[in-house]
Amino acid sequence: MYDYCETLNNRLEDVFKRNTKNKNKIKFEEEFKVFGFFKGNDGKVINVNDIDNLIGKVELIDIREDYEYKGGSIRSAKNIPMGQLLNEPDKYLNKSKEYYIMCQSGGRSARACSSLTKQGFDVINVSGGMGSYVGTKRK
Repeated sequence: MYDYCETLNNRLEDVFKRNTKNKNKIKFEEEFKVFGFFKGNDGKVINVNDIDNLIGKVELIDIREDYEYKGGSIRSAKNIPMGQLLNEPDKYLNKSKEYYIMCQSGGRSARACSSLTKQGFDVINVSGGMGSYVGTKRK
């Protein structure tokens, strides 16, 4: 799956470079970075299947909705839905701590990490999300 996504990402970048006028390039690229289509998003990222050795040692936050979280998550993950987290980040996070943020596929967590990083929080996007996780899920 990762190789497929990497190939798709490279193709999107090629199409972008060939078909975008210079004056629109920056705006277009920024929009796609927010949704995780380009590799160079300046944020910290870890693949969900590389996180097993960190479980229980890091602050892992699952930002999916409650009903999604109840369907299974990584053990030790704390559920704080994205809307709640982004509306009141200071209620849930401490700027002196590092947090790993995950969702179902990595899109929401990428957007949340982008927003939280801009606000001064130390966050790492868990790319791939629960949909790509091959480890044991907590139910």
